[in-house]
Amino acid sequence: MSTAKTDETQTDSARAQFSQRFAQRLIGAGTEDAFVVLAQAKALEAQGRDIIHLQIGEPDFDTPSNIIAKAHWALDNHYTHYTASAGLMQVREQYANYVNARYGINYVTADNIVIFPGAKPVVFNSCMALLDPGDEMIIMDPTYPAYAAAAHLFGATIKTVPLSEETGFRFRHEDLEKVVSSKTKLFCLNSPQNPTGGILTDEDFAFVAKLAQERGFYVLSDEIYNRFCYDAPHESILHKIDNLDQFILLDGHSKTYAMTGWRLGFSVTNPELSKKLTLMMTNTASCTAAFTQIAGVEALLGDQSEADEMIAEFKLRRDLIVDGLNSIPGVHCHRPAGAFYVFPNIKEHTTPFGRTSSDVQKVILNDFGVACLPGTSFGPGGEGYLRLSYANSRENIEKAVERLRSAFAKLSGA
Repeated sequence: MSTAKTDETQTDSARAQFSQRFAQRLIGAGTEDAFVVLAQAKALEAQGRDIIHLQIGEPDFDTPSNIIAKAHWALDNHYTHYTASAGLMQVREQYANYVNARYGINYVTADNIVIFPGAKPVVFNSCMALLDPGDEMIIMDPTYPAYAAAAHLFGATIKTVPLSEETGFRFRHEDLEKVVSSKTKLFCLNSPQNPTGGILTDEDFAFVAKLAQERGFYVLSDEIYNRFCYDAPHESILHKIDNLDQFILLDGHSKTYAMTGWRLGFSVTNPELSKKLTLMMTNTASCTAAFTQIAGVEALLGDQSEADEMIAEFKLRRDLIVDGLNSIPGVHCHRPAGAFYVFPNIKEHTTPFGRTSSDVQKVILNDFGVACLPGTSFGPGGEGYLRLSYANSRENIEKAVERLRSAFAKLSGA
């Protein structure tokens, strides 16, 4: 074999090896099916299909006008430079004032606040700061997939607590107590919940706070849907504690203020953990964009009328979609108390026919033009369910229900 041929063979071999040199931690790393299905739905639309989008958790409203105006003001007034990695001090002070007023407490200061480009980095960075390989993290099942994805990346073992439809998608306290061990480092809870729309009670938060303090683990309480509580005031982990030693509150602007594209969220936790989260901000994103921080203060403390109108509209849509789904034979939909998702039980259309919820979701999208998610996108406990976001117009919700009626009639052989 010639020298040139040998060199070419070695180069090809090196390229083949190099193409596989990704970090092992990425093997099995999770994703968000909402974005996968969104891409599939967009591809169908590009073919001329009419698709009703009920797959992604994004308000279909514009960001309130006062927030946009404040962002323009910030840009005009030179908020276009680096800030401290934790956020501008005056912004963190105002966020702390908001949290104290919102939850009727008095112990949150700027030292407890870190501002992030979105709320998801609170999950990722909290897991990075707390979890070592071999540690255990507990999540609810079904639940938002970013928690498990982050734990997986840092080598933690994931344990689950099932949510029960019979209790409005709360967990049984004894189920949580059973999975806590000496290796438990973090429990991620979410209320109001994605994907079920369920809400935890004052009693649930009290139990979690007491158990965490007795057994020595952290609690990450994702309360980003806290304004989307339709039938009773929001309950929070902050109502059950008098310090943040073992607790992290996650909140953000994407949902309440229709600011998904702005990427703005924040954590509330103890000063030592806040320093660790700030360190990771320094080494990843540097800081959150200055002008969005200024707009964030306006969102939290400014005129709430447009946000209130949006939330009132979501309540009307909730009732419309729940009543519509419950009118479909073989579909049973619990009326969620919060967030903007429904999680209908479709087991009469899966188990007897040897189908999965993913099988049903694909038929609904490809044959009937309604984009939604299988319940298993949120964990194995979601089998036999679908998740539909009602972040769409009432007109489109009504059309979607009729398409779903036709889809389930076909699936049942009617």
